[in-house]
Amino acid sequence: MTDVREGEAMSVHALVVDQDAPGGIRMGEVADPQPQPHQVLIDVHHVAVNHGDLRTDVRPPGTVLGCDASGMVAQAAADGSGPAVGTRVVAFAAGAWAQRLAVSVDDLAEVPASVDLADAAAVPLAGITALRTLRAGGPLLGRRVLITGASGGVGRVAVQLAALGGAHVVASVGSAARGEGLAKLGAHEVVVGLDDVDQPVDLVLDNVGGSQLVAAWNLLTPGGSLQSIGWASGEPAVFPPYSTFALGSAKTLSSFGDAANVGADLAILVGLLGDGKLVAEVGWRGPWGRVTEATAALSGRRVAGKAVLDVKSHEDS
Repeated sequence: MTDVREGEAMSVHALVVDQDAPGGIRMGEVADPQPQPHQVLIDVHHVAVNHGDLRTDVRPPGTVLGCDASGMVAQAAADGSGPAVGTRVVAFAAGAWAQRLAVSVDDLAEVPASVDLADAAAVPLAGITALRTLRAGGPLLGRRVLITGASGGVGRVAVQLAALGGAHVVASVGSAARGEGLAKLGAHEVVVGLDDVDQPVDLVLDNVGGSQLVAAWNLLTPGGSLQSIGWASGEPAVFPPYSTFALGSAKTLSSFGDAANVGADLAILVGLLGDGKLVAEVGWRGPWGRVTEATAALSGRRVAGKAVLDVKSHEDS
């Protein structure tokens, strides 16, 4: 934290939007957050980078980026709810890429002692997205689940959770190299694209969009569900006439954007980490001063899993 002259407000370092900086991001200073009664104040140790964070062009200059963070509670909630000072926590909140962060007690969870805080930081957005979209698709036991873009942060968590739920997991990736390690995480089949998927599936988690979303829709069984999570292809999805008609029970295509009150689900995810049933796949890690390098690697599809930035060094912990 940065202290300024007596009588002036305190400030903290943060990564903010600046279109004149490399990658549209620079290190700046913002006001020290003032938590509401239902919020705790966190000293941030690690943050994670998501593809949505790369969209600096759609955010006003000076916006603090990020939503995934882990660290320690520096100030407990004034209303008496939530964890005590000194508790290790993981949190989901806008403006996470800062030294200190005010977070609702409903949007954080205590991190088990056996879990590295850097691994915990990789969980929130990817984990919540995977968990909630799998849950929306219904029971998993014995069902065929297709996950496209399976090599990314959401995909790698989804593969593990679907396998834990008893599903037959088909992981689709963009290249053979991107599929490395997915079988170990629980994928029963690892395919490049969708041409080699020769049996219908009950549930699709699609991270790619474009023509692959249309192809995945055509693989659904009657009554199947397609959860549209991301659009990594950046291409439009064009459905041919009558392609949404199918005999039998209706197929559904659903959007996802439910990221409210995630604390209970975060607790499930970090609990699985602590039990060794879930692995946080961190494909890039370094100090937050190297954020431009991290975002370039992520946008260039050179990161298997998540990129994590260290805000606080081990020496400061």
